[in-house]
Amino acid sequence: MRVQFIGAAQTVTGSRHLVQTKQATILLDCGFFQGHRRESRQRNTELGFDPAEITAVVLSHAHIDHSGALPLLCKQGYSGPIYATAATRDLCAAMLEDAAMIQASDARYLNRAIERDGVDAEPIEPLYDLNDVQRTLAQMITLSYRHKQTIARDVGLTFLDAGHVLGSAVSVLDVAEDGQNERLVFTGDLGRRGMPILRDPEVPSGATALISEGTYGDRLHPAYEELDDKLAAVIQRTYQRGGRVVIPSFALERAQQVVYSLKKLRNAGRIPALPVYVDSPLTVNITQVFRAHPECYDEATQQVLRSSDSPFEFDGLHYVSSVEDSRAIDARKEPCVVISASGMCEAGRVLHHLKASIENPKNTVMIVGFQAQHTLGRRLVERRPRVRIFGVERPLAAEVVVMNGFSAHADRADLLDYACAVRERGSLRRIALVHGEPPALAALRAALMSRGFDQVIVPGPGDSWLC
Repeated sequence: MRVQFIGAAQTVTGSRHLVQTKQATILLDCGFFQGHRRESRQRNTELGFDPAEITAVVLSHAHIDHSGALPLLCKQGYSGPIYATAATRDLCAAMLEDAAMIQASDARYLNRAIERDGVDAEPIEPLYDLNDVQRTLAQMITLSYRHKQTIARDVGLTFLDAGHVLGSAVSVLDVAEDGQNERLVFTGDLGRRGMPILRDPEVPSGATALISEGTYGDRLHPAYEELDDKLAAVIQRTYQRGGRVVIPSFALERAQQVVYSLKKLRNAGRIPALPVYVDSPLTVNITQVFRAHPECYDEATQQVLRSSDSPFEFDGLHYVSSVEDSRAIDARKEPCVVISASGMCEAGRVLHHLKASIENPKNTVMIVGFQAQHTLGRRLVERRPRVRIFGVERPLAAEVVVMNGFSAHADRADLLDYACAVRERGSLRRIALVHGEPPALAALRAALMSRGFDQVIVPGPGDSWLC
């Protein structure tokens, strides 16, 4: 069995890994690369493999850096099965349609700018459209957690709960070759233990090889309880300045988690009763999917649901869908909280809110997730004195607060403990580290080696691994 690492190798975006056996080629994830616009378009157009060679696709979860290129794969001729959990399929229905509409909107905007400014450039075409998304959804086959399914000759697949986002899965591949049985485990994005809403990650038995994410392989997250204190402090001081808090947030999981925390703080009287706007049609749709999949929740959230008290509703919370209502938010003078996508500030309505907010020192931009290199979100984290929004450089005068503790990714301790737990339940011999920037992966590799793992690799783009 051979694995080729096409994307998310020494970076955190564009997850694509090919598992090649004598009988089949399995694609683990097919995500979008996110970064500089021109580089992103080139890397997303070129999948890095021939779609005709793929036997089956295994999708770990619905985040766009893991699922976003699936419609392009199908557009380029792949017509086989795409295996995912039911919640992941429902989330993809919303998220991939949104991705197609954003591409169409961005293309219209940029083409108007090209025509208006007389720029010598080719017109922009979306990578795929809504028809391609519908074709992709029709090819999805849903599997329950802990149910083994044959997906190719001599290849079985079992999903375990990854605890990262709704429907996220650890993919367990059982491969029979030459009279031997190998069990390859792909974490996808691994969740944190003890976080609200979702269950903790499940540990497989009998693994012989592990592909593990390493996003936060070089750092620890603060205790979740500390986040509530910091969130309350940020909102209080921004409110006292008469400003607004703008929270760029991934529509899936992060937005729901922030809403959940704000509800707790409001109920405890720890923050003022200022309006909270969730301004993202995608987030609104995804929150509906959350309501439809209580089987993914942990016991504490199940108890809340049994009491008929939605974790995602409270007085003063407004879910915004229309463009007119979105524009009206920026016209408000009163303090408020605005939660809007996209999480890395590369597209969507959050750009308009940042444009209207970052030049005012009364306001706060609160970063609650990982920001990839070359994104606007990373430049905000770095507190650049000037940042470019819609092609115009603007002074960054607003306060910037980074709260990585909201991350749904496992931290260094979680990743080490997970690898050790996998080893304890099987004969784990080899580990490949992906989905992380080089310093994080190098630190995680060193820590794993110190724990007695002597075969740990950090593959680069296009590298292959015999496992």
